[in-house]
Amino acid sequence: MNQDTDAAASRGTARHPIAILLVAGFSSLCAALMQSLVIPIQPALPEMLGTSGSNAAWVITATLLAGGVAMPVSGKLADLYGRKPVLVISALILLLGSLICALGDSLAPVLVGRALQGFAMGYIPVAISFVREVMPPHLRNTAVAGISATLGVGGALGLPIAAWIAQSYDWHALFWLASALAVIMVIATVVVMPHRPAAQSGKLDVIGALGMAVGVIALLVGVSKGNDWGWTSPATLGAILGGIVVLLLWGRFEVGQKNPLVDLRTSARRPILLTNIAALMAGFGMMAQSIVVPQLLQAPDSTGYGLGQTMLQAGLWMAPAGLMMLAFTPISSRMLTRLGGRVTLATGMTVLACGYLVAFFLTEAPWQLMLASCISSAGVGIAYAAMPTLIMENSPASEAGAGVGVNALMRSMGTTIAGAVMAIVLTSITTTAGGMELPTVTAFKICFLLGAVAGLGAAVVTLFIKRGAPEQPEPEFAEASAEHVAA
Repeated sequence: MNQDTDAAASRGTARHPIAILLVAGFSSLCAALMQSLVIPIQPALPEMLGTSGSNAAWVITATLLAGGVAMPVSGKLADLYGRKPVLVISALILLLGSLICALGDSLAPVLVGRALQGFAMGYIPVAISFVREVMPPHLRNTAVAGISATLGVGGALGLPIAAWIAQSYDWHALFWLASALAVIMVIATVVVMPHRPAAQSGKLDVIGALGMAVGVIALLVGVSKGNDWGWTSPATLGAILGGIVVLLLWGRFEVGQKNPLVDLRTSARRPILLTNIAALMAGFGMMAQSIVVPQLLQAPDSTGYGLGQTMLQAGLWMAPAGLMMLAFTPISSRMLTRLGGRVTLATGMTVLACGYLVAFFLTEAPWQLMLASCISSAGVGIAYAAMPTLIMENSPASEAGAGVGVNALMRSMGTTIAGAVMAIVLTSITTTAGGMELPTVTAFKICFLLGAVAGLGAAVVTLFIKRGAPEQPEPEFAEASAEHVAA
């Protein structure tokens, strides 16, 4: 690092902020693409991997579970050892996982590779806290908004890209593409991202990390598999209740630690607690349309309400929604600057709810569902920009990475719950068409209403966050907060 860079670092900003923002945004988008990479080929996975349908479903679930655990742990590691090393390792993990999947032809290696791809999702919360730390003040909100949006943009854009590749080439091409993107991530992160000092000292709370991993995985497995296993089956109840018990014990353990994985006292502060509750609902709202709209688009015309689109066509109708999240980055930034995180988050969730209400009334043509998805996605883009900002404004700098990671975990849990709830509704209210059992139009409309309720609920929760300047961090963190975070 030369003297100019050192000087920039001492001022709290980096020499080349635009380059850093582009690399952080591109890499976060690549990591987020892994969420929907295999969704288009999900029906064919049992045949491709020579296994049963229930086993093949773990190819998607493994990524979800690994990502849920990785995000808070990566955030904490970044606080302890610096942002750049964690970003580089996350990109290398994505490369390794993608290569394993690209070379695999059976269930076991693909599961391992998909789990590693999920762990690479830890790149995103670290990138958010990183740009918040190094960007000059006039770019700070824009940077946070743009990278936060990649969580939704990646999932939405991944659908048509993956559908096109799956229809045109061998399914392994999906993972060769992921490998190429990961190589670019590694090189760009190593070359462009500056080294920053760690925000705190100490060691990783290994017991806390393992306890959280066991509790979160058990809970998410129970919720995501409840519809397949049966909600009253011993496996489902054991996983859900066992996960809750482990998390309660984990919380008690964390409170007594000097350097915990997650500072629960900080997380219990009103602005952070309410923001995380809103994140849970926001994750539910974002995932609901990703599940419901493609099914309605691909439902056969013979049902009287289905739109008869192919897998690729459905993905293309959904793609503008992902671009809408990205397009709202400057708008979100301006709202954060002028209105603050509280009003911005409430506005975003209200817009999301409006999109679902449009979908409730307009389901007769693909363009109508595209319009509804674009409105909902605009709300997601606004809300996703506000949440990490609220977290970092109300956390000490030494906890910024872990705090953003926990917030991302709450969003992930919201998406998991949405998947379970939508599955219950869509499999409970069905009709028969062409010898197939399909959801009725009533089932789809109920799902849209649930998405609207989640959005409005998050908006109401957000309004209970106190107005005005964020609460001040504890005295021992004041100096670090002043240096690393512009409140």
